[in-house]
Amino acid sequence: MHFQALQQHAFRINYAPMGLNNNVIIGFLLLTAGSAMAEEAVQIAPAPELASSTLETRHLSGVSDMLSYARNLIGINYKYGGSQPSTGFDCSGYVSHVFRQMADLSLPHNALAMSRLGKKISPNELKPGDLVFFNTLKRSFSHVGIYVGNDRFIHAPSSGGGVQVVSMQDKYWMKRFNGARRLLILQLPAGLLNE
Repeated sequence: MHFQALQQHAFRINYAPMGLNNNVIIGFLLLTAGSAMAEEAVQIAPAPELASSTLETRHLSGVSDMLSYARNLIGINYKYGGSQPSTGFDCSGYVSHVFRQMADLSLPHNALAMSRLGKKISPNELKPGDLVFFNTLKRSFSHVGIYVGNDRFIHAPSSGGGVQVVSMQDKYWMKRFNGARRLLILQLPAGLLNE
């Protein structure tokens, strides 16, 4: 019910027979007005698709910010057990640091332990922000990096000058690839799931 309809109700109150209880009529009008406002609120609520799209945009923006931060660490030296820019990084220390700083996720400082988190994905499903794992020490999941797109990943190798971006199509990495995991999964707030 809109404002014009409420005016018509108010007009009827002024001309209501004196025998009618005006409190009942006013109560009815308030109830009707509340119902009309709730109806209009439902009509202007964003559709779940729009809200989902907005959340996905924020998610992608967050991944972009995370990758920008990760790239800002390029060149920082390798240090076994390292997990801070000031001391240097090993592969899992680097990934753990980036996710802690930019996604507020505490990851284990161990590539094998990281490989058990999140959702397993195939190479053709890779998206920026996914973790990629390699066998570099003659054991599976002994090295980890962050996929940045275009078949490239950023990591802290034990040799080669510190944090860097490399191609997954490089022969060395292709034959050592063990798999990928997605930790940053877009989730809708509970209220949107029920609509």
